[in-house]
Amino acid sequence: MASNIIELIKVLRERTGAGMMDCKAALLANDLDVEKSCEWLREKGIAKAAKKASRIAAEGLTYVVTKGNDAVILEINSETDFVAKSDDFKNLVSEVASIVLEKKPACINCAKELTNELFTNATVKIGEKLDFRRFEIVSKNDSQTFGAYMHMGGKISVLTLVEGLDEEVAKGLSMHIAANNPSYISSSDIPQEAIENEKRIQTEAAKNDEKLKGKPEQALVKIIEGKVNKIFSETCLLSQEYLLDPSKKVEQLLKEKGLKVVKFVRYAVGEGIAKREENFAEEVAKQMQ
Repeated sequence: MASNIIELIKVLRERTGAGMMDCKAALLANDLDVEKSCEWLREKGIAKAAKKASRIAAEGLTYVVTKGNDAVILEINSETDFVAKSDDFKNLVSEVASIVLEKKPACINCAKELTNELFTNATVKIGEKLDFRRFEIVSKNDSQTFGAYMHMGGKISVLTLVEGLDEEVAKGLSMHIAANNPSYISSSDIPQEAIENEKRIQTEAAKNDEKLKGKPEQALVKIIEGKVNKIFSETCLLSQEYLLDPSKKVEQLLKEKGLKVVKFVRYAVGEGIAKREENFAEEVAKQMQ
Protein backbone atom coordinates (compact mmCIF):
# COMPACT_ATOMS: atom_id res chain seq x y z
CA MET A 1 0.00 0.00 0.00
CA ALA A 2 2.89 2.38 0.80
CA SER A 3 4.07 2.48 -2.80
CA ASN A 4 0.51 2.95 -4.08
CA ILE A 5 -0.33 5.83 -1.72
CA ILE A 6 2.91 7.60 -2.61
CA GLU A 7 1.89 7.66 -6.27
CA LEU A 8 -1.62 8.82 -5.35
CA ILE A 9 -0.23 11.61 -3.15
CA LYS A 10 1.88 12.71 -6.09
CA VAL A 11 -1.18 12.86 -8.37
CA LEU A 12 -3.29 14.64 -5.75
CA ARG A 13 -0.61 17.28 -5.17
CA GLU A 14 -0.47 17.99 -8.89
CA ARG A 15 -4.26 18.24 -9.06
CA THR A 16 -4.84 20.46 -6.01
CA GLY A 17 -1.59 22.14 -4.94
CA ALA A 18 -2.25 20.96 -1.37
CA GLY A 19 0.54 19.90 1.00
CA MET A 20 1.82 16.34 1.18
CA MET A 21 0.35 15.45 4.57
CA ASP A 22 -2.97 17.05 3.70
CA CYS A 23 -3.06 14.89 0.55
CA LYS A 24 -2.27 11.81 2.62
CA ALA A 25 -5.07 12.62 5.07
CA ALA A 26 -7.53 13.20 2.22
CA LEU A 27 -6.69 9.89 0.57
CA LEU A 28 -6.97 7.91 3.81
CA ALA A 29 -10.32 9.57 4.55
CA ASN A 30 -11.66 8.66 1.11
CA ASP A 31 -10.45 5.08 0.55
CA LEU A 32 -7.63 6.26 -1.76
CA ASP A 33 -10.12 7.71 -4.25
CA VAL A 34 -8.39 10.68 -5.93
CA GLU A 35 -11.57 12.39 -7.19
CA LYS A 36 -13.26 12.22 -3.78
CA SER A 37 -10.03 13.37 -2.14
CA CYS A 38 -9.92 16.45 -4.41
CA GLU A 39 -13.43 17.36 -3.33
CA TRP A 40 -12.61 16.63 0.34
CA LEU A 41 -9.66 19.04 0.20
CA ARG A 42 -11.80 21.75 -1.40
CA GLU A 43 -14.50 21.25 1.23
CA LYS A 44 -11.91 21.70 3.96
CA GLY A 45 -10.60 24.82 2.24
CA ILE A 46 -7.17 23.23 1.81
CA ALA A 47 -7.00 22.80 -1.95
CA LYS A 48 -5.98 25.76 -4.06
CA ALA A 49 -8.26 27.21 -6.75
CA ALA A 50 -9.85 24.73 -9.15
CA LYS A 51 -8.09 26.39 -12.08
CA LYS A 52 -4.82 24.90 -10.73
CA ALA A 53 -6.12 21.42 -11.49
CA SER A 54 -4.78 21.52 -15.05
CA ARG A 55 -1.22 22.29 -14.05
CA ILE A 56 1.35 21.73 -16.83
CA ALA A 57 3.54 18.77 -15.83
CA ALA A 58 5.22 17.36 -18.96
CA GLU A 59 7.24 18.60 -21.92
CA GLY A 60 6.54 18.67 -25.65
CA LEU A 61 4.42 20.72 -28.02
CA THR A 62 0.82 21.28 -28.98
CA TYR A 63 0.14 22.20 -32.59
CA VAL A 64 -2.78 23.35 -34.72
CA VAL A 65 -3.05 23.59 -38.49
CA THR A 66 -5.91 24.26 -40.91
CA LYS A 67 -6.30 23.22 -44.53
CA GLY A 68 -9.42 24.19 -46.44
CA ASN A 69 -12.44 23.02 -44.46
CA ASP A 70 -10.46 20.74 -42.16
CA ALA A 71 -8.23 21.42 -39.17
CA VAL A 72 -6.31 19.36 -36.62
CA ILE A 73 -5.06 20.14 -33.14
CA LEU A 74 -2.66 17.71 -31.44
CA GLU A 75 -0.14 17.18 -28.66
CA ILE A 76 3.13 15.29 -28.81
CA ASN A 77 5.27 14.86 -25.69
CA SER A 78 8.99 14.58 -25.06
CA GLU A 79 10.94 13.98 -21.86
CA THR A 80 12.70 17.37 -21.80
CA ASP A 81 11.95 20.93 -22.85
CA PHE A 82 15.36 20.99 -24.55
CA VAL A 83 14.18 18.37 -27.04
CA ALA A 84 10.77 20.05 -27.45
CA LYS A 85 12.57 23.17 -28.68
CA SER A 86 14.73 21.30 -31.19
CA ASP A 87 14.16 21.48 -34.95
CA ASP A 88 13.99 17.67 -35.18
CA PHE A 89 11.09 17.55 -32.73
CA LYS A 90 9.27 20.49 -34.35
CA ASN A 91 9.61 18.80 -37.76
CA LEU A 92 8.18 15.59 -36.32
CA VAL A 93 5.16 17.45 -34.92
CA SER A 94 4.51 19.22 -38.22
CA GLU A 95 4.82 16.01 -40.25
CA VAL A 96 2.50 14.10 -37.91
CA ALA A 97 -0.09 16.88 -38.19
CA SER A 98 0.03 16.70 -41.99
CA ILE A 99 -0.48 12.93 -41.99
CA VAL A 100 -3.37 13.09 -39.51
CA LEU A 101 -5.05 15.87 -41.47
CA GLU A 102 -4.75 13.92 -44.71
CA LYS A 103 -5.64 10.42 -43.44
CA LYS A 104 -8.16 11.42 -40.74
CA PRO A 105 -7.63 8.46 -38.39
CA ALA A 106 -10.60 7.54 -36.20
CA CYS A 107 -8.74 7.25 -32.88
CA ILE A 108 -5.39 7.90 -31.21
CA ASN A 109 -4.31 4.27 -31.63
CA CYS A 110 -5.10 4.49 -35.34
CA ALA A 111 -3.07 7.70 -35.54
CA LYS A 112 -0.16 6.08 -33.71
CA GLU A 113 -0.23 3.19 -36.15
CA LEU A 114 -0.11 5.60 -39.09
CA THR A 115 2.88 7.47 -37.64
CA ASN A 116 4.71 4.62 -35.92
CA GLU A 117 7.69 4.64 -38.27
CA LEU A 118 8.10 8.39 -37.89
CA PHE A 119 8.21 8.07 -34.10
CA THR A 120 10.60 5.12 -34.19
CA ASN A 121 13.06 7.02 -36.37
CA ALA A 122 12.69 10.20 -34.34
CA THR A 123 13.27 8.35 -31.06
CA VAL A 124 16.51 6.84 -32.38
CA LYS A 125 17.69 10.24 -33.65
CA ILE A 126 16.60 12.35 -30.68
CA GLY A 127 17.39 9.85 -27.95
CA GLU A 128 14.30 10.39 -25.82
CA LYS A 129 10.99 8.68 -25.31
CA LEU A 130 8.35 10.44 -27.44
CA ASP A 131 4.60 10.06 -27.22
CA PHE A 132 1.71 11.02 -29.48
CA ARG A 133 -0.75 11.86 -26.74
CA ARG A 134 -3.92 13.18 -28.39
CA PHE A 135 -5.50 14.91 -31.37
CA GLU A 136 -8.83 16.18 -32.63
CA ILE A 137 -9.95 16.84 -36.20
CA VAL A 138 -12.56 19.56 -36.76
CA SER A 139 -14.35 20.21 -40.05
CA LYS A 140 -16.31 23.28 -41.12
CA ASN A 141 -18.62 24.40 -43.92
CA ASP A 142 -18.20 27.41 -46.20
CA SER A 143 -20.23 29.69 -43.91
CA GLN A 144 -17.93 29.03 -40.96
CA THR A 145 -14.44 30.18 -39.96
CA PHE A 146 -11.54 28.56 -38.12
CA GLY A 147 -9.59 30.47 -35.52
CA ALA A 148 -6.17 28.88 -34.90
CA TYR A 149 -3.65 30.12 -32.35
CA MET A 150 -0.45 28.75 -30.79
CA HIS A 151 0.95 30.42 -27.68
CA MET A 152 4.66 30.42 -26.76
CA GLY A 153 5.58 28.31 -29.75
CA GLY A 154 3.12 25.56 -28.92
CA LYS A 155 2.90 25.42 -25.11
CA ILE A 156 -0.83 26.09 -25.60
CA SER A 157 -2.81 25.67 -28.82
CA VAL A 158 -6.44 26.56 -29.52
CA LEU A 159 -8.75 25.75 -32.40
CA THR A 160 -12.06 27.64 -32.52
CA LEU A 161 -14.93 27.06 -34.95
CA VAL A 162 -17.09 30.14 -35.53
CA GLU A 163 -20.40 30.41 -37.37
CA GLY A 164 -19.86 33.39 -39.68
CA LEU A 165 -17.01 34.74 -41.77
CA ASP A 166 -14.57 36.79 -39.71
CA GLU A 167 -11.01 35.46 -39.49
CA GLU A 168 -9.80 38.31 -37.28
CA VAL A 169 -12.42 37.71 -34.59
CA ALA A 170 -12.03 33.93 -34.85
CA LYS A 171 -8.29 34.21 -34.16
CA GLY A 172 -8.91 36.77 -31.41
CA LEU A 173 -11.29 34.33 -29.72
CA SER A 174 -8.64 31.60 -29.87
CA MET A 175 -6.15 33.97 -28.23
CA HIS A 176 -8.75 34.72 -25.55
CA ILE A 177 -9.41 31.02 -24.94
CA ALA A 178 -5.67 30.33 -24.67
CA ALA A 179 -5.37 33.00 -21.95
CA ASN A 180 -8.64 32.45 -20.05
CA ASN A 181 -9.13 28.69 -20.38
CA PRO A 182 -12.96 28.47 -20.36
CA SER A 183 -14.52 25.05 -19.84
CA TYR A 184 -17.83 25.71 -21.62
CA ILE A 185 -19.19 28.01 -24.31
CA SER A 186 -22.25 29.07 -22.28
CA SER A 187 -24.01 28.21 -19.02
CA SER A 188 -26.46 26.01 -20.94
CA ASP A 189 -23.56 23.66 -21.71
CA ILE A 190 -22.83 22.96 -18.03
CA PRO A 191 -24.07 19.47 -17.02
CA GLN A 192 -26.63 19.54 -14.20
CA GLU A 193 -24.55 16.94 -12.41
CA ALA A 194 -21.59 19.36 -12.34
CA ILE A 195 -23.79 22.15 -10.92
CA GLU A 196 -25.21 19.91 -8.18
CA ASN A 197 -21.74 18.64 -7.32
CA GLU A 198 -20.39 22.18 -7.00
CA LYS A 199 -23.35 23.12 -4.77
CA ARG A 200 -22.50 20.21 -2.51
CA ILE A 201 -18.83 21.22 -2.37
CA GLN A 202 -19.66 24.85 -1.56
CA THR A 203 -22.19 23.77 1.08
CA GLU A 204 -19.55 21.67 2.83
CA ALA A 205 -16.98 24.46 2.46
CA ALA A 206 -19.43 26.89 4.06
CA LYS A 207 -19.74 24.60 7.09
CA ASN A 208 -15.97 24.88 7.58
CA ASP A 209 -15.84 28.65 7.08
CA GLU A 210 -15.65 30.48 10.41
CA LYS A 211 -16.88 33.71 8.81
CA LEU A 212 -20.18 32.08 7.86
CA LYS A 213 -20.97 30.48 11.21
CA GLY A 214 -24.17 31.82 12.69
CA LYS A 215 -25.53 33.04 9.36
CA PRO A 216 -29.27 32.41 8.82
CA GLU A 217 -30.02 29.43 6.57
CA GLN A 218 -31.65 31.59 3.88
CA ALA A 219 -28.59 33.85 3.77
CA LEU A 220 -26.31 30.81 3.49
CA VAL A 221 -28.33 29.44 0.59
CA LYS A 222 -27.91 32.74 -1.29
CA ILE A 223 -24.19 32.91 -0.50
CA ILE A 224 -23.64 29.35 -1.74
CA GLU A 225 -25.71 30.00 -4.86
CA GLY A 226 -23.69 33.15 -5.53
CA LYS A 227 -20.40 31.26 -5.20
CA VAL A 228 -21.58 28.51 -7.54
CA ASN A 229 -22.76 31.04 -10.13
CA LYS A 230 -19.47 32.94 -9.89
CA ILE A 231 -17.39 29.79 -10.37
CA PHE A 232 -19.33 28.72 -13.45
CA SER A 233 -19.57 32.22 -14.94
CA GLU A 234 -15.78 32.36 -14.86
CA THR A 235 -15.58 29.08 -16.77
CA CYS A 236 -18.07 30.02 -19.51
CA LEU A 237 -16.61 31.69 -22.61
CA LEU A 238 -19.60 33.95 -23.33
CA SER A 239 -19.61 35.51 -19.85
CA GLN A 240 -15.88 36.29 -19.77
CA GLU A 241 -14.46 39.76 -20.47
CA TYR A 242 -12.99 39.68 -23.96
CA LEU A 243 -9.21 39.61 -23.85
CA LEU A 244 -8.70 42.12 -26.67
CA ASP A 245 -11.40 44.53 -25.42
CA PRO A 246 -12.13 44.11 -21.67
CA SER A 247 -14.90 46.71 -21.90
CA LYS A 248 -17.23 44.03 -23.28
CA LYS A 249 -18.06 40.39 -22.66
CA VAL A 250 -17.44 37.79 -25.34
CA GLU A 251 -21.22 37.39 -25.73
CA GLN A 252 -21.57 41.11 -26.57
CA LEU A 253 -18.72 40.96 -29.08
CA LEU A 254 -20.30 38.04 -30.91
CA LYS A 255 -23.70 39.73 -30.98
CA GLU A 256 -22.18 42.89 -32.46
CA LYS A 257 -20.35 40.92 -35.14
CA GLY A 258 -23.24 38.56 -35.90
CA LEU A 259 -21.12 35.52 -35.03
CA LYS A 260 -21.54 32.38 -32.93
CA VAL A 261 -18.97 30.05 -31.37
CA VAL A 262 -19.81 26.50 -32.43
CA LYS A 263 -16.88 24.70 -30.80
CA PHE A 264 -13.43 25.20 -29.35
CA VAL A 265 -10.57 22.86 -28.43
CA ARG A 266 -7.75 23.99 -26.14
CA TYR A 267 -4.63 21.90 -25.49
CA ALA A 268 -1.91 22.84 -23.00
CA VAL A 269 1.31 20.82 -22.96
CA GLY A 270 1.27 18.11 -20.33
CA GLU A 271 -1.96 19.09 -18.57
CA GLY A 272 -2.98 16.26 -16.28
CA ILE A 273 0.33 14.39 -16.60
CA ALA A 274 2.37 14.10 -13.39
CA LYS A 275 5.92 15.32 -13.98
CA ARG A 276 8.70 13.14 -12.60
CA GLU A 277 10.18 14.66 -9.43
CA GLU A 278 13.61 13.58 -8.22
CA ASN A 279 13.60 11.87 -4.77
CA PHE A 280 9.83 12.36 -4.44
CA ALA A 281 9.29 8.88 -2.97
CA GLU A 282 12.09 9.44 -0.48
CA GLU A 283 10.58 12.80 0.52
CA VAL A 284 7.16 11.24 1.06
CA ALA A 285 8.54 8.24 2.95
CA LYS A 286 10.26 10.50 5.45
CA GLN A 287 7.06 12.40 6.18
CA MET A 288 5.00 9.22 6.50
CA GLN A 289 7.18 7.63 9.18
